[in-house]
Amino acid sequence: MSSAMKLQERVIVPRTAWKLADIFILCLLFALLFCRVVSLGEGGAGAASVAALVCEAWFTFVWILNMNMKWNPVRFHTYPENLSQRMDELPAVDMLVTTADPELEPPLMTVNTVLSLLAVDYPDVDKLACYVSDNGCSPVTCYALREAARFAGLWVPFCKRHGVGVRAPFMYFASRPEPELAGDNFSDDWTFIKSEYDKLVSPIESADEGSLLRHDDAGEFTEFMEAERGDHPAIVLWDNRKSSRTGEGFPNLVYVSREKSRKHDHHYKAGALNVLARVSAVMTNAPIILNVDCDMFVNNSQVVLHAMCLLLGSDDETCSGFVQVPQRFYGKLKDDPFGNQMEVLREKLFSGLAGLQGIYYLGTGCFHRRKIIYGVAPSSYAAIKHEREGSLSYEDLRSKFGASVELVDPMIDISSRIQVAKQVSSCNYETDTHWGQEIGWSYGSMAEDILTGQRIHSSGWKSTLLDTNPPAFLGCAPTGGPASLTQYKRWATGLLEILLGQNSPIIATIFKRLQFRQFLAYLVFYVWSMRAPFELCYALLGPFCLFRNQSFLLKASNHGFSIQLALFLSYNIYNFVEYMDCGLSARTWWNNMRMQRIVSISSWLLAFLSVVLKTIGLSKTVFEVTREDKSTSDGDPSTHETDLGWFTFDSSLVFIPVTTVAILNIATIAIGVWRHAIFWMITGNHDWQNIGEFICCGWAILYFWPFIKGLVGRGRYGIPWNVKLKAWVIVVAFLYFCRGD
Repeated sequence: MSSAMKLQERVIVPRTAWKLADIFILCLLFALLFCRVVSLGEGGAGAASVAALVCEAWFTFVWILNMNMKWNPVRFHTYPENLSQRMDELPAVDMLVTTADPELEPPLMTVNTVLSLLAVDYPDVDKLACYVSDNGCSPVTCYALREAARFAGLWVPFCKRHGVGVRAPFMYFASRPEPELAGDNFSDDWTFIKSEYDKLVSPIESADEGSLLRHDDAGEFTEFMEAERGDHPAIVLWDNRKSSRTGEGFPNLVYVSREKSRKHDHHYKAGALNVLARVSAVMTNAPIILNVDCDMFVNNSQVVLHAMCLLLGSDDETCSGFVQVPQRFYGKLKDDPFGNQMEVLREKLFSGLAGLQGIYYLGTGCFHRRKIIYGVAPSSYAAIKHEREGSLSYEDLRSKFGASVELVDPMIDISSRIQVAKQVSSCNYETDTHWGQEIGWSYGSMAEDILTGQRIHSSGWKSTLLDTNPPAFLGCAPTGGPASLTQYKRWATGLLEILLGQNSPIIATIFKRLQFRQFLAYLVFYVWSMRAPFELCYALLGPFCLFRNQSFLLKASNHGFSIQLALFLSYNIYNFVEYMDCGLSARTWWNNMRMQRIVSISSWLLAFLSVVLKTIGLSKTVFEVTREDKSTSDGDPSTHETDLGWFTFDSSLVFIPVTTVAILNIATIAIGVWRHAIFWMITGNHDWQNIGEFICCGWAILYFWPFIKGLVGRGRYGIPWNVKLKAWVIVVAFLYFCRGD
């Protein structure tokens, strides 16, 4: 292929200055450790100094992990206009959408995501199909999708006819006011489509399960009559309608609610995606699979074409096992008050990952090769394995994939595949097969996305980062304290389960094909919850020493203080410049620094304890669905009260650690001031021994300021009394055990 007709280009991003800064901070960390060891050898081996050395050694290790991840950033440029010469090579794509709970994930949100997928640009609409997994078996969700299928017959032709950019109706109508003099045809179409969308929204928002089942005269919801959320047969419904005005079609839309039984583990989202993979295999069997969450709509109508540039544009398909789109969010709160927009993470870390074995699989916005989901290794490795083991027999295939003949040898005739689809959706279909292990989305962790991506990388595949302008997908970020911290806790729990379990990347690096630097990159996230004990310990050193009238900071006499000061300033300046380089505000930098401290000693700490208790058999982890902001489905995200950026609280355990540390810092500062005042009144001199600890405690109070305000707040913006009481009990116990002899 000539360079003029290339589909994609890999561009190395220069970062010489950043590398020098990385090395400078690393040298300061090593110098600090050296001074700390020297100080201990000179007789300063107090408990606080030893704890500080251990924590600082851990911080050095984490810095090295981040350096490795950022060291060789690359970007990929795509040229979808050059696909015009290869239209006959464009593969079919099955688009998978998952939703779990109609209360936490409003059906109208799912509808907008589905409509945006049905309207993507692709030369042959018959090569696209959309499958929706309803893990809640909700007739409301099913009803919403039936109505969406009717509206799609109008919406899809409208988007294609007028070149609509944003193809989620709620966002399009919110960002595009009614045209004034845009032309008679467009103005009339816009008014008509807006009216039809309003007719779609109202009944969906007012629908409830009871009324749908009671007034089901047409028998559309017969299969839901006896269904319970956790115990029901498989439901598979297919709906493909034509436009009532133009006769134009749109992709097949299939509703799936897999069979549930209280006797079988359903494996949450990973189990739902494996069912969709099998259902799509027996119905359309596209070689490419796109999976998105129900809150992530298509923002760039050419996203599938951009992905094809990466999947088809390399001479070696091993370089693009899957194509991952980084998560971006709409209706973002100003200055990212909850630290969950991940701007710097996406710009700095993910581009660095792209220069290694590839970006992680993030669970949504990802294009997979179906054969890789089926556990197929790259061709070079597969050839070696074939020579050693020979081809698989039919019985071997049944053992790996299950008993469905159509799954092993699919036939494409959608209308006759419904019963087969129900068969592969049964809760016992995976029994004695390799699903969830070597095939499909992996089980064994709440972070099934990262685990699945690691398994793919361990097979020798690489992945590719797709970051388009405008962004390919936009999703909904949790708002408010509980939702953000719950999400971080769920992620950290799943990641630590992987690190400590049988799917550990250590094993994959030694015995499989996970590259060593990619292994270190995975550790950046896998050790999230392991950072909690060290960060909590370091946060407690200031209050501990202030209460005991000791010091854990190095003295100026051995140059340790200068190194600590230089490290503090250089680290914060480094992070600040990173945020400026990404076009973010100083307030955003501060909010993210603050939230990192809050998350580490709340969400990550509880995740660490949860996995420890599970490991010793005293507890088990529970998957928690994050509540999505309902305002995001009506086109007016500014109306939600948490858009003010205020922290909201409830009685969750996740708020106790930070509340405790906040109260402890206030209490020890008060004790220190009182002790200093007594010393001054007695001697007439000032005692500057603990000035460093005073500064540390004051800095911590600034970090935990939302919780300080929560101590005196009211309603949802105040910390509940039971949380404050538990925090005070812990504070008193801490001070009691820290008292001197």
